[in-house]
Amino acid sequence: MKPKYKYSLLLMLVCSMLLVKAQEPTKNLEFFLNRAKISSPVLKDLENQRKSAGIDSLIVRASAKPQVTGSSSGLYAPIIHGYGYDEVITNGQSLDALLNVNYDLLNKKRINNQLQGVKLQNDSIRYASQVSTFDLNRSIADQYILAFASQYQVDFNSEVVALLKKEEALLKTLTRSNIYKQSEYLTFLVTLQQQELSLQQAALQYKNDLANLNYLSGITDTTSVLLEEPKLKSDKLFFETSFFKRKFELDSLKNENQRSSIILNYQPKLGVYANGGYNSSLVLQPYTNFGASVGFTFSVPIYDGHQKKMQFNKLNLASETISNYRAFFVRQQSQQLNLISQQISQTDALFGKINEQIRFSKGLIEVDSKLMHTGDLRVADFVIAVNNYMSAQNLLRQTTINRLKLINQYNYWNR
Repeated sequence: MKPKYKYSLLLMLVCSMLLVKAQEPTKNLEFFLNRAKISSPVLKDLENQRKSAGIDSLIVRASAKPQVTGSSSGLYAPIIHGYGYDEVITNGQSLDALLNVNYDLLNKKRINNQLQGVKLQNDSIRYASQVSTFDLNRSIADQYILAFASQYQVDFNSEVVALLKKEEALLKTLTRSNIYKQSEYLTFLVTLQQQELSLQQAALQYKNDLANLNYLSGITDTTSVLLEEPKLKSDKLFFETSFFKRKFELDSLKNENQRSSIILNYQPKLGVYANGGYNSSLVLQPYTNFGASVGFTFSVPIYDGHQKKMQFNKLNLASETISNYRAFFVRQQSQQLNLISQQISQTDALFGKINEQIRFSKGLIEVDSKLMHTGDLRVADFVIAVNNYMSAQNLLRQTTINRLKLINQYNYWNR
């Protein structure tokens, strides 16, 4: 096949690849984050727990109202040949059907305490839901970065293969003209085949990384897509208003709520009740035994073996534990954020040198390509120039991906 036909075939192949790639749908990180939130069973579970806590609040409010119950009981105790229960106790038989109303007069503080407990439970569920969202966002972003890196590698390998194929066609012609040795052509051909294998491996890795991204996001579609470059920026530090500190605040508030509940349990309780209906021994004029009654109940704790003090001691220990965890977390968060911030700064400092190396490597390839066209360059020198360019590009890719991962970690902890 003549060189000009090979060039035409190569041009057609490149154009067809670009056309197929242009037709692929483009998706960004936000798309996968939204799909993951919609598909997450954990977030759905927490949302149902939050709704359940709302129902608990309604139940507590309902318990503060007068409680009305209906009750009925019947008794028959026969005496046979003088044997049986004492009629003075049993009356022989009895029947009652009553409507009872009970109301606790001193329940306002207890109800408020229970409502506060339900609110804290709801706040804890909201916190857990937000933390789960942060965790989900971090895992999706990490996998998206990996998939984007694989896509970047495929694009770069395609560029290198196209470059080498172009030079291979010319080198083959020059070899036939005895300008280059057959061994030099074969050396170049081996390099081309290696890069073609690398391209296939990169394509398989991208397919696998994209499949994992879809899996984490709850997407069953296996269609190939183009991923946009993730635009992640590190946020400003907010140590004083850290979101993760909210957990320790909620734990402290729960501790105080339990303390108030213990105090309320040792306060006097006063309730009133009323009932009405039918209550009869069925002995004398049972048709007249319809009536009603009212009464009250009162109780006050006097001694229980110092259980109140013991419960307070447990809460004091729990409070100390919360303070220790909070102090440890604040130190760890500060150290981690400072470390990641330093790593980001050090990574940013590399880009200037890497880009300069890429510019020189690419310029050397252009010069070597011209020299090779005239037979004034060894093929091995051109292969070395290509390898240097590839190493610089891979270093740029790895550095870019590492920076994105660091920013993702930084933004997760800097809440």
